[in-house]
Amino acid sequence: MQANKRRTALLSGSAFIIPVRCSLISFQTTVPRAVRRDTFLHLKMKKLLAAIAATALTFSVTLSAATAQTLPPPSVAAKSWLLLDASSNQIIASQEADMRVEPASLVKLMTAYLAFAAVRDKRLDLNQQINVSVNAWKVDPSSSKMFIEPNKPVSINNLLYGLISVSGNDAAVALSEAVSGTTDAFVVLMNREAQRQGLTGTHFSNPHGLPSPDTYTTARDLAILCRNLINDFPEFYKTYYSVKKFTYNNITQPNRNRLLWLDPTVDGMKTGHTESAGYSLITSAKRPVANGERRLISVVIGTVSDQVRTQESQKLLNWGFQNFDAVKLYSKGQAVDTPDVWKGSQGKIRIGFTRDVYVTVPKGTADKIKPRVERNDPLIAPISENAKVGTLKIMIDDKVVTELPLVALESVGPAGIFGRAWDSMRLLFK
Repeated sequence: MQANKRRTALLSGSAFIIPVRCSLISFQTTVPRAVRRDTFLHLKMKKLLAAIAATALTFSVTLSAATAQTLPPPSVAAKSWLLLDASSNQIIASQEADMRVEPASLVKLMTAYLAFAAVRDKRLDLNQQINVSVNAWKVDPSSSKMFIEPNKPVSINNLLYGLISVSGNDAAVALSEAVSGTTDAFVVLMNREAQRQGLTGTHFSNPHGLPSPDTYTTARDLAILCRNLINDFPEFYKTYYSVKKFTYNNITQPNRNRLLWLDPTVDGMKTGHTESAGYSLITSAKRPVANGERRLISVVIGTVSDQVRTQESQKLLNWGFQNFDAVKLYSKGQAVDTPDVWKGSQGKIRIGFTRDVYVTVPKGTADKIKPRVERNDPLIAPISENAKVGTLKIMIDDKVVTELPLVALESVGPAGIFGRAWDSMRLLFK
């Protein structure tokens, strides 16, 4: 019964959007302000009347809390799970998404992220050969390894394959030393990056995920990390995460993500298992839709077997693709609104998004979507490009589906001294 209470389905809002306090303005009924260009005497009289009125009137705007539009989620045999639509960044459904869990080898997602960043920033090269330390070679011999050896240099490229496709703990140590010099220094980098990404329920103590009380995470944080890895390093993701088997040192090992064989739309991501953590699996699948392709990411934590984590992950992905659509609302750079700007070098500003915007809704409800703009009025220059200027609420049947931050698509500098003075007077009567 308790599990059912904590199992939630879309649409209660995005897991990655922080709502802001805004002035409430209907997208359909935004009223342009009238500009009165009367005599100075008339302005003085109007100012007096406005001051009198202000003593009698108090305006209060209350933003209602998001109301979930529910669709019964599937029953998933796991301690914690979550299904994310990567197109819209919305959580479709989840259970115990913020429960602290042992990640096991899912830690290697962060190890890979930082190694990819080092290659991107040219601190490492894929063809670079590194010497294998004794620490890397001697990592728990009963755990998963790619079988690197101290006297045999190995390339960064092979270490990445060994880390991702066969979950080599020795590869994790070797990569951490290649990036930061020592594993301790790398762990500091891991936690710093977790903080940067907003993984508030996560802490790392090693680069491989072998049991430690100081290594923990949540399904929500893992979903954010996976989304960021795919978005930030799409070519690396494509190269390494769909590999079904890897041979090194004359030893061939399979990728433990069985869905790579069972579902042709699955192209990653990572398995995890220890005795204490159980069997976990994060899976990403991309399937064709009418307007292109759509990606879902399932996070399944703490099942009782490899078979169960596989079937529960497949269940979640199928349920998400079959019951929900990702609807494109706006293109990157498209103006959602062009409100007035006060004290600026121009009178209006284009506001919108820096990426294509999708919203995930139950199938058959796309025609009910109604966007509503809530601006941080009055918008007073100077305003820098990409500055947050409001929120777009997506409504279905008068219920909030999700909230998205609106940003300035252009910068607006300050007006001259007379223009600013004029608008200061006008603001008194607004």
